[in-house]
Amino acid sequence: MEEDLQSRVRLRPIDLARPHGLSTQAVRNYEEAGILPAAERTTSGYRTYTPLHARALAAFLALLPGHGHRTAAGIMRAVHRGAADEAFLLIDESHAQLLEDRRTLRAVETALRDLGPEASDPGPGACDQGPGAAEAGPPGSPALTFIGPLADRLAIRPATLRKWEAAGLVRPRRDPLTGYRVYGGADVRDARLVHQLRRGGYLLEQIAPLIDQVRAAGGLAPLETALTDWHSRLAARGRALLTGAAELDAYLLAREEPETYLLAREEPETYPQVLSTPEATP
Repeated sequence: MEEDLQSRVRLRPIDLARPHGLSTQAVRNYEEAGILPAAERTTSGYRTYTPLHARALAAFLALLPGHGHRTAAGIMRAVHRGAADEAFLLIDESHAQLLEDRRTLRAVETALRDLGPEASDPGPGACDQGPGAAEAGPPGSPALTFIGPLADRLAIRPATLRKWEAAGLVRPRRDPLTGYRVYGGADVRDARLVHQLRRGGYLLEQIAPLIDQVRAAGGLAPLETALTDWHSRLAARGRALLTGAAELDAYLLAREEPETYLLAREEPETYPQVLSTPEATP
């Protein structure tokens, strides 16, 4: 049935591109990348698409906001390889990441509520306490840790922590015997806050004044706007995942039943030059 559909309705690259404000080259690039099914060619070598391609493009564009380009492209490629389980796994991973982000944000908010003036900034002495301070707890414990374990805990590279340190966002002291960076409880807190805000899309220069306020007594108010904004971002991402799932499901159904599903539900005004038959009208 899919072959009958492909032979009956022909679309040009511009027909796919125009409804989404894309260029025709973008459509060609998506096809070459496996995001769209392969197009047929005319005897003159021109690409011809079908409403099935249009549905694939709509699904990909709907997946983008929630999953990002790399994952959305991977989902579509998996579908076109016939590897539905692989596509579903990628979707599950995005949902799992969103859940983890929600849990991390909740943990950060709880930590912020518990911060007092004395916890906001350990003070100069806490970052330069001499040899005995290194014995406050074993490396990797909540009270004291080194750069490797902390980077592992945050799932980032040690180089990222060094970059944050250079920007003044974290301030580990140095062990006087080994020269290694030593992160105390306040340093771990700062690193977690920076990590969360970076995940929310904030630049280092935007984070710096927030961290400074946390270190200062009673400096939590400036974080309220940032955290409220991050809540909104998470909600928008969750909604985008739902929208993407709906469009992908519509595309999967269209691939399974192209005659009964695709043409019956295609909006005729989207492609007026080719979908003007009575059966194309909802």
